[in-house]
Amino acid sequence: MRRGNISSWNKISPQAILFAVLILLSLGLSVHSPFFFKWDNLRNVLDQSTLNIIFGTGMTLVIVSGGIDLSVGAEAALAGIIMAIALHAGMGVTPAIVAGLATGLLFGLLNGSCIALLRLNPFIVTLASMSIIRGLTLILTGSIPISGFSEDFLWFGSGNAGPLPTTAVIAAVIALLGAVVLNWTKLGYYSTALGGNEEALRRSGVSTATYKIALYILCGFTAAVAGLVMTARLNSADPTAGYMMEMDAIATAVLGGTSMRGGAGSIGGMVIAGLLLAVLRNGLVMHGIASYYQQLLTGLIILIAIFASEMRSRSRDGLSI
Repeated sequence: MRRGNISSWNKISPQAILFAVLILLSLGLSVHSPFFFKWDNLRNVLDQSTLNIIFGTGMTLVIVSGGIDLSVGAEAALAGIIMAIALHAGMGVTPAIVAGLATGLLFGLLNGSCIALLRLNPFIVTLASMSIIRGLTLILTGSIPISGFSEDFLWFGSGNAGPLPTTAVIAAVIALLGAVVLNWTKLGYYSTALGGNEEALRRSGVSTATYKIALYILCGFTAAVAGLVMTARLNSADPTAGYMMEMDAIATAVLGGTSMRGGAGSIGGMVIAGLLLAVLRNGLVMHGIASYYQQLLTGLIILIAIFASEMRSRSRDGLSI
């Protein structure tokens, strides 16, 4: 690629392109269906985007640091099951939710410790963790979903906070907290530095292991929040819940402008990507396209997003593409 083209490419914000695609796709769907911009459908799109955004927030923080977490879907399922068991044991809604969130924090701590302290490959560690956690969910439930919860608990998945779905408000809060962490805290600054040059950061006297563990703890927390939303939305804690959600989380993060190499990421871009994927899936449903094509589409989106990210990284480095 020529230098002039490289310079022009780098001046274009990925988030601006993504937002333009979101607007054009929405307008295109509205032309084919007069119901697309109806408030009930827009609420549905917001509700569908929540899991992408919640999972994507934690995944963005981890990928920015040069890592990855393949266990988030399993962590969400286990957190939901812990909440369900606690509720059926007679615990109140708040203690049950705290127990579920603590589950996500615990496995985030374990993942981060294995990766940071033992210096194991994050892909292998979280892949093994995913298998272990899935096994735990099946053991705890005997492969049978746990259902039947109080209205107070179900509010977190199917209630309303004013005119908005509760799930959309939860996702907005998580994304806002993620943006604050990434852009205005020492943890966010060091997470970007970890993805850019971990060895240089270590030699500057920073305890890289501490910050890396903290990022995986946050990722585990967001997975547990997603588990709360899924369980409350379905009125059921299913041991297979969250299956392949790690792929959706990666797609949302990378499509939103997070580099798979680490060192660069955007919570704002991730939110736009989460909305875009929800709009796309909403459009597939409105046009009667089978849901299993969504998985094919997610894989293609990840591939295209990684290719685009790699092109931008190489062009910034002045390498040929």
